[in-house]
Amino acid sequence: MLMYPQINPVALQLGPIAIHWYGLTYLAAFALFYFLGTRRLRHEPFRSITGPGAWTRKDLEDILFLGVMGVIVGGRLGYCLFYKPGYYLTHPLEIFFVWQGGMSFHGGLIGVIAAMGWFARSRSRPFWQVMDFVAPCVPTGLAAGRVGNFINGELWGRFSSPDLPWGMVFPQSGSMLPRHPSQVYQFLLEGLLLFAILWLYARKERRERRVSAVFLIGYGVMRFTAEFFREPDDFLGLLALNMSMGQWLCVPMVLFGIWLYVRPGAARPAYGARRAG
Repeated sequence: MLMYPQINPVALQLGPIAIHWYGLTYLAAFALFYFLGTRRLRHEPFRSITGPGAWTRKDLEDILFLGVMGVIVGGRLGYCLFYKPGYYLTHPLEIFFVWQGGMSFHGGLIGVIAAMGWFARSRSRPFWQVMDFVAPCVPTGLAAGRVGNFINGELWGRFSSPDLPWGMVFPQSGSMLPRHPSQVYQFLLEGLLLFAILWLYARKERRERRVSAVFLIGYGVMRFTAEFFREPDDFLGLLALNMSMGQWLCVPMVLFGIWLYVRPGAARPAYGARRAG
């Protein structure tokens, strides 16, 4: 088995200013999104759309800004509502204490969807066109976030067999027994594998909503699977059917993704004028 390397969460100290690795992973996530977004502009149907609906780097920059706001606001509110509603109901001001930690992916997803809905409406673009553009650019950011979780030594896994070669002891968990490095599992599944599947799928023009549907199904299934190896939140434990909160939040996500994929009328959309030839 392995011993957690006890990485200093502070990457750089400049006098009173401390730059944390976790903050750098967020910056890496946003940089990767922008880089992939510039490549996504070359994919169909976005590459061939002309006229007022043509896609530009300015659109990408606006989407990134709004997406960051959606992640922060939605992620924080989602954590407060999904994981500790009673506590934050009695301590409402602490909702704003983001430096104390506590973010929810599913809340962040809802925040991003709301932000993209506002963007689509303000630019007179089809909502699913925007979501299909964004979806393949997200998983690498999720991977960066899991790297941050590992560096912080948080969100460790459940106890593993002592014979598991990559079983890892996390002393900060209060136990010297080996655990699954669930942050690494999620990095590989929700990050790299989901990115590879989604990017390859989205390189060709697909029927409306289907790229978004594949993201919802893919993330939901992979997160649901990884949760079997991740230690549930100590203040919640396992819920009904021995499922964690993360797993329960993935169930409607997968069901909605399946419905979105098979929904009638998901024909190839007329996204705007196309270049001749």
